Amino acid sequence: MKKKDTKGKLWGGRFAESTSDIAEEISASIQFDYRLYAHDIRGSIAHAKMLNRMGLLTEDELNAIVKGLEEIRREIDGGTFEFSPSREDIHMNIEATLTERIGDAGRKLHTARSRNDQIALDMRLYVRDVCDEQHRLLQRLITALVSLAEVHIGVILPGYTHLQIAQPVRFSHHLLAHAWALLRDLARLHSCRTGSDVLPLGSGALAGVNYEIDREFLREELGFAAMSHNSMDAVSDRDFILDILYYCAMLGMHLSRLCEEIVLWSSAEFGFITLADSVTTGSSIMPQKKNPDIAELIRGKTGRLYGNLISVLTLMKGLPLTYNRDMQEDKEPLFDSLDTIRASLAGVREMLSTMRVNVETMEQAVYKNYSTATDIADYLTKRGVPFREAHEITGTIVRYCEENGIDFFTLSVERLRAFSPHFDDDVKEFLDPRTSTERKLSHGSTSVRSVEKQIALIRGYLEEGTSIKGDTLFDSD
Repeated sequence: MKKKDTKGKLWGGRFAESTSDIAEEISASIQFDYRLYAHDIRGSIAHAKMLNRMGLLTEDELNAIVKGLEEIRREIDGGTFEFSPSREDIHMNIEATLTERIGDAGRKLHTARSRNDQIALDMRLYVRDVCDEQHRLLQRLITALVSLAEVHIGVILPGYTHLQIAQPVRFSHHLLAHAWALLRDLARLHSCRTGSDVLPLGSGALAGVNYEIDREFLREELGFAAMSHNSMDAVSDRDFILDILYYCAMLGMHLSRLCEEIVLWSSAEFGFITLADSVTTGSSIMPQKKNPDIAELIRGKTGRLYGNLISVLTLMKGLPLTYNRDMQEDKEPLFDSLDTIRASLAGVREMLSTMRVNVETMEQAVYKNYSTATDIADYLTKRGVPFREAHEITGTIVRYCEENGIDFFTLSVERLRAFSPHFDDDVKEFLDPRTSTERKLSHGSTSVRSVEKQIALIRGYLEEGTSIKGDTLFDSD
């Protein structure tokens, strides 16, 4: 088997034999960890500044390193930088290129640093930035849901349990149910960011470094809220990656549930919404088809998000402290989940912003399956009939209507009195699905007043930035 020369490798001094082709192939991560280039360069510049403060780099050496790293960043930004798989990863590609260009100053950059604390730093910087990006994207989707709810606050549709028509609810209330779930994802995202906002640099390979380095300077320079207190934990901790993978999995589940309803609502059987041509596809054989493929694909991608979380959980479960090369496998699941969730958020927002709400179809559907039966039971209860008895009377009325093909919603008072003497003329209002939502008086219900309050609460959370803070998310004031 052909062997690779180790002479050009930054760790090659220890080795007498060259690296085999298969070892090169398995070891290389540059094909995916190139994404970390900006974070790696940012960390290296901060590290170089710290080495200069310690007297380990001259001012000229610092300037050469900073200039060289910034030039490499511009080349990668512009797509002209040539990555070498033989240099394994983003760290060695950048450092080796820097050293080729500026000489000994580049060789000094790795003083008081290991690739172990370097990659931990890069990943924390990356995840922290991703959390900020996700916050913006998720806020946009929540805002889209709230705006749609505001526009359609007067629209009634059936609420379902067991996918059977249960009670009338406001379309806006249904949309806001999804918005509240996404707000919980924002709270999880805040926790992810807090977990990633800890400086690991200065931990070395595992035991710390043999220099009295200024980690507080590094913390401030890189904008971290805190620094790690145990060097072994710092280089082996990937909890912050699992946190954001869990966030992606939970968010994917919430988006999948919304997409499932979009699929149902856009079907001929429901007809509650019509999706735009731009977010649907056709059939290769059936010319009439308009398929909700985007919703279906987002629903399907949730399985990948779950798999990526389980993959990294499984990866980490048996590793002894501290760093093990297995941990290189944390990146592809992370990058894949974040790519998937970015596309999913954009796809759902596009479907919501372009769909047509079929108001009449929604409102006609509440006249099916005796949707105000609970209102009738409550009507009797408020007139002194025990609820269980009221429930039985109403069930008898429903069975009577089914057996005789009678319209439940137009029952006369006289006919109702045959089932209970407690019915009076005002019962007609309780039969009407259009007034049912306004009889819901509890906090968080589907009445106009409650929905308007929810809209105000969510908008307030988003405007003040408190939605991402779990301590205020569930206040009932």
